[in-house]
Amino acid sequence: MKIAIAAAEMVPFVKVGGLADVTGALSKELARLGHEVRVFLPKPPGMTPQRFPGLEIERRGTILVSLAAGEERAEIEIARVGQGGLEIVLIRHDRFFDRANPYVDPATGADWPDNARRFVFFAKAIIESMETLGWIPDAIHLNDYQTGLVPVLLRETRAGTPLGRAGILYAIHNMGYQGIYPVAALDEIGRDLADRIFYPMGPLEFWGKVNFMKAAILYADRITTVSERYALEIQESEEFGFGLEGVLAARSKDVRGILNGIDVEIWDPRTDPLIPHNYGPDDLGPKRENKRRLLHAMELPEDLDAPVIGMISRLVDQKGFDLLAEAAEDLLAGDLKLVVLGNGQPKHEALMKELRRRHPAKFAVSLSFNDPLAHLIEAGSDFFLMPSRYEPCGLNQMYSLRYGTIPIVRATGGLADTVSEHDHATGKGNGFVFEEHDAVAMLAAIGRGLAAYGRKRSWKRLLSQVMRINHSWRSAALKYVDAYKEIAAIRR
Repeated sequence: MKIAIAAAEMVPFVKVGGLADVTGALSKELARLGHEVRVFLPKPPGMTPQRFPGLEIERRGTILVSLAAGEERAEIEIARVGQGGLEIVLIRHDRFFDRANPYVDPATGADWPDNARRFVFFAKAIIESMETLGWIPDAIHLNDYQTGLVPVLLRETRAGTPLGRAGILYAIHNMGYQGIYPVAALDEIGRDLADRIFYPMGPLEFWGKVNFMKAAILYADRITTVSERYALEIQESEEFGFGLEGVLAARSKDVRGILNGIDVEIWDPRTDPLIPHNYGPDDLGPKRENKRRLLHAMELPEDLDAPVIGMISRLVDQKGFDLLAEAAEDLLAGDLKLVVLGNGQPKHEALMKELRRRHPAKFAVSLSFNDPLAHLIEAGSDFFLMPSRYEPCGLNQMYSLRYGTIPIVRATGGLADTVSEHDHATGKGNGFVFEEHDAVAMLAAIGRGLAAYGRKRSWKRLLSQVMRINHSWRSAALKYVDAYKEIAAIRR
């Protein structure tokens, strides 16, 4: 099949969250299965052959995109890495996309004020670039609100053309980010189209504003999200659906969950070049040396017998940092260490700095995105904590299992689909789980984990057991191919 994937992020070129991992790994797996895959990506800063050895970039033309203030010009480039057959269509517009973060201004922590214009432009540019390249996919796989207008534009402005008949799959990675903008965004879309489809309860309208995600849900042929449990949660309550639960429920027969996989080539402790000591399920000894290196890197005392709990996360409300704030003093009173990597909301960054000041021998934080340190935290920690308020899928719990780092999670979304409570008596289960979004429940789950850590012989069996779990992308990729075939057949 000819498969187009469009997203605002893709590892290793630009990454804010799990969307980047999914775009990179799924596209690679689909190409490996023999499909003709092109990823459509806003060209990020620093994407050069000098920075990424083996990257080849070829200029393929210019497109003009109509916005409210006039036409915007963009360069179309084709990027290739290696011999895998995967091509990346780069939409180069430096004023819109040459920024340190694709979504927010790092100086303020707030969304870029021109995001509506930027992502209307991206949606239109995806379509224009397909036409300029003369490449008509069988299926178009769109991701999150940044691509949410593509289904609208294809069905409303390209109806009856070969491109307008392509099947559309819309993937929701996080309902908390919907692309909600003032009515002025309609000018960027185009008044003729907007006047036809923007009206109370219409496909673009959401409480008097414009909602990119709502439009995509209503215009796509199929809607997927990144775990089976999250697919149900977002239809059942406002807590998870963020106001679109009714829209999703109305299309329930077209909504399905496909659990993300992980890139088992990048995340493999036996071969990972970013950790100092490689190890596997039959050779756990070097994991202790990675723990030593992690403590040194985070400037913590070298106490290898005390358990280390790792966290790698955006520091935002969704990720449960309110529970950490409430439980921190009780947690750090115990014989353990906690290391955190990530950045985000100022209030949570301030909490991290304060915990470091008050507990310099037990708590450490790096307020950054640091890929080598992320791998070291996975390899050197004993536990990985994810107390999320909601979690569409989550990838770090699967990375952690592969690295023999036992996850402690709240039972929501993909966390509930991938982590089950460990039972010492039977040996079943791969982590420690709490149901309520509650600090006491979280501390109890951590306590059960620490008790298991103290049983050294069964602990080693648990690590060896969880490291053998298969969370590769192959199974998920095959499910996506089935969905692509469905949507292509619908349009034929």
